[in-house]
Order: sequence, then structure tokens, then C-alpha cells
Amino acid sequence: VQLVESGGGLVQPGGSLRLSCAASGNIFSINVMGWYRQAPGKERELVASITRGGSTTYADSVKGRFTISNDNAEDTVYLQMNSLIPEDTAVYYCNANIRLLKGWGPYEYWGQGTQVTVSS
Repeated sequence: VQLVESGGGLVQPGGSLRLSCAASGNIFSINVMGWYRQAPGKERELVASITRGGSTTYADSVKGRFTISNDNAEDTVYLQMNSLIPEDTAVYYCNANIRLLKGWGPYEYWGQGTQVTVSS
């Protein structure tokens, strides 16, 4: 199984970015997909997650600014980030809880990470 992220980059404060993460491989079903982030010198933290049924969870620091969504048919999760602030600067990692074909799992998988930098 692979998680491939895209959409990071440099943006000015107040700007927007959209991250995407596509899962591929011997996937039977994806239970939960989410985004974590890790800033320099800090621990990795949950940003947002979404279940297969569409239930969402957000960190307090991003509520009202970020929106997570998924496309179950494409095994893809998105993170729309608006009103970005410098404190959002971090490497953002995609995470998925996946049940594999033949009933194996579920297992946790991580993407390679994508850098988001918010700076003027």
C-alpha cells in the first residue's frame, strides 16, 4: 500500500492550499484517513481525520479554517486549508487505517510528507 501526497508549498499568511492524498495497493477498505503535521522541534499532531462514513474530527487550532473531505471511490482524502497562518507551517503527513484484501489488517500507513510553509 502506498499513500501519495501532493499540494504542499509556500503561501502567504491568509492564503489557501489544498492537500491531496491517494491510497493505492491491495486495499479492501479504508476505515479512516487523516492528516497529521509536525513542525520543527514539535511532536506530530493530528490535524483532521475522516471516517469512511464521513464523520470528521479537527484539531481546535484549525477548526473553521480547514476542511477535510474524502472520495471513497478513489481512495483519496483532501485537506482544504484556508486563512493560513505562520503557525500552520509544518510537514503534513497523510495517514490511513486500511484493511487489505484477504482480510488482513487493518494496518496503519503513512505518506512521505509534504511541506507547507506560511510566510510573507
